[in-house]
Parts: sequence; C-alpha cells; structure tokens
Amino acid sequence: MAFNAFYLTPAGEMRKGLEEPQVRASVQSGEGVLWADICEATEDDGRLLEEVFNFHRLAIEDCLSRHVHTPKIDDFGDYLFIVVHGINYAAQAEVVETTELQIFLGKHFVVSVHMHPLYSVDSVRKLVEDDGRPMRRGAALLAHALTDALIDNIMPTVDAMSVRADEIEEEVIRNAERTTLEAILQLKRSAARLHRVATPQKDVLNRLSRREFPLIQEHDLIFYRDIYDHILRIEELNQSVRDRASDALSTYMSSVANRQNETMRVLSIVATIFLPMMLVAGVYGMNFDYMPELGWKWAYFGVLGFMISVIIGALLWFRARNWITWGKREVGRLRPLMVDRARLLGHWEQVATTHRRHTKNIPD
Repeated sequence: MAFNAFYLTPAGEMRKGLEEPQVRASVQSGEGVLWADICEATEDDGRLLEEVFNFHRLAIEDCLSRHVHTPKIDDFGDYLFIVVHGINYAAQAEVVETTELQIFLGKHFVVSVHMHPLYSVDSVRKLVEDDGRPMRRGAALLAHALTDALIDNIMPTVDAMSVRADEIEEEVIRNAERTTLEAILQLKRSAARLHRVATPQKDVLNRLSRREFPLIQEHDLIFYRDIYDHILRIEELNQSVRDRASDALSTYMSSVANRQNETMRVLSIVATIFLPMMLVAGVYGMNFDYMPELGWKWAYFGVLGFMISVIIGALLWFRARNWITWGKREVGRLRPLMVDRARLLGHWEQVATTHRRHTKNIPD
C-alpha cells in the first residue's frame, strides 16, 4: 500500500507524508482539509478506503477494478464519488489510450485513486507541496484542481490529432498507400475513444456546475462551469477530427479507385492499339496455299504502313478524347482567393472615404 497524504490543519499548517494513523485521526477530527492520493490501488488500499473513510463497497470495487468505467457521479450523502477520464500518457501506443481518475469528495477531504501515473495529479501535488494553494481554498476546489488539470491535459492530444489529420490529408492525395490507410484508421479509432468518454464526461461536469450537490457551494460553481466549457471545446475539436478522418478515408478510397481506373485505361489503350495489328498478323500468318498478297512486291511494306497508320490514328483519336494528354498545355493553377477589403463593412478605407464625404458636405 503506497499513498501520498497531505493535511491542512485548521490553523493553516501544511502537513505532508501522513501515515495511516494520522490519516485516520484527520478524518475523525472533521476539520481542516485532507487529500490522500492513491496510485495503482491494491486490496490494502481498499481496506483503507473502507475502514478509515467508510466509503461504500461498490465505489471501492470500482477503484480496485481493472475494467473501464463510464464517467459518472454518485451521491452518497456525506460524499460524492466522481469518475472522470483523461489521457494515459504512460502508454506507448499508436491509438490514444484513456485512463480513469476516481475522486471521493467530502466536506473536509478529497481522495483520488488512479491505476496509472497521471501528470495532472503530479502537477497538483507539486502546487500543494510548494505552498498548499489548492488545499487552502477548500476540498471542493481541490477536487476542481484535479479535474481541471486532467481535462486540460486532453487538449495536447487533440491538437496532435489535428496536426496528424493535416498530414494525412496531404498524404492521401500524394501517396494513397496502405500505410496511409493505417494512419487514417488509427486516427479514427483515437477520435472514437475520446468521443466515448467525452460525451458522458460532459454530463458529469454539467451536473457539478449546477446547484445539484450541497457539497459544492455557490461561489465554487463558476470554477466547475469553466471545466465544462473546456470539455465542450474538446468535444467540438474531437468531432472535427472525426469528420476529417472520415473525409480522408473517402478521399483515400476515391484515390485508389482513380488509380485503378488509370491502370485500366493504359491497358485499354495498349490493347486497342495492338488488336488491329494482331488481326492483320493473324490473317497473313495463316498457312493457305493461295494468298495473292503474299506474291506482291510491296505487300510487306504496305502491311507495315497500315499498322503504323493504325497506331498513329489510335493515338490521335485517344488524344482527341483526352485519354492521352501528352503535349497539351496544362491549365494554370487557380489564384488564391482574394477579397477586396475596401468592400468590407467596417474596413478603414471605407470608413475614411465616408468620413471625407461627410466632411465636405459640412458648411464652414
């Protein structure tokens, strides 16, 4: 059993590195603010949560379970049990991995439980060790600091996914290979995982930002509304990434189909050119005794001329049909979209012109 415990006494003294007896005494006193952080919870930690804090067995089972739990909030009267999700930066994977943070919020205590190390929790712990700032504002705002840091740490992943989407969009046009398809599918799976946790998490944060729970006082609600705004922004950006990944997949399939069409067109051109020549060669390759053309002096050169004429005629016909574009002038690139700013409402040139016009009409 390994946990970090901090206790802010009613007199404002910060105590660090508490052991189990000290944690028990702090809980029983019902004063000050206690924060216990448990990483990689074990059965001994479950015993601590049950015997010292007297938490409900179902909530403790969620903390000890390795299964993924949907973001939720349970009201047990004296305390709240909150489950929120963040990014598991300890996992080395091509697809984004999420991890849970369970928070028990009471009037004078906060207990955080997580199965993987979290940078967000480390950042709050550092603030507490430096000057105890998050704990000095009360247990509700300490829980807010933990949740806010966890949600803010999702944004770098969403930004990285957006950059990845830019790279995929460029690559799918230039080089629609199998590796590009794998990158698209990885991006889609990452966005889907974030969507699965962002949607219920939005509801949890919305409930915390309202007057639903007496443990969160009126002056603390604005801080939780700020987190709710953050998760809304993350959900919007993630939805944009999902749409771009779907569009990139459609573009990839179109590029592959176009490339196959180009291949079939080349094969069709070759077959069309050589088919008449094969017909002529087949006719004069037959072993009949009486074929008058075989005795002609210029028959061989006439047949070769006919074959060359067929090739040239076929190429010219394909070029006229735009199957072959060799030698044709390419269409110039479109110029960037330019807007005449003088026509925009509120533009300074338009304002200055209007001002001069009115100034001339004013009599001296």
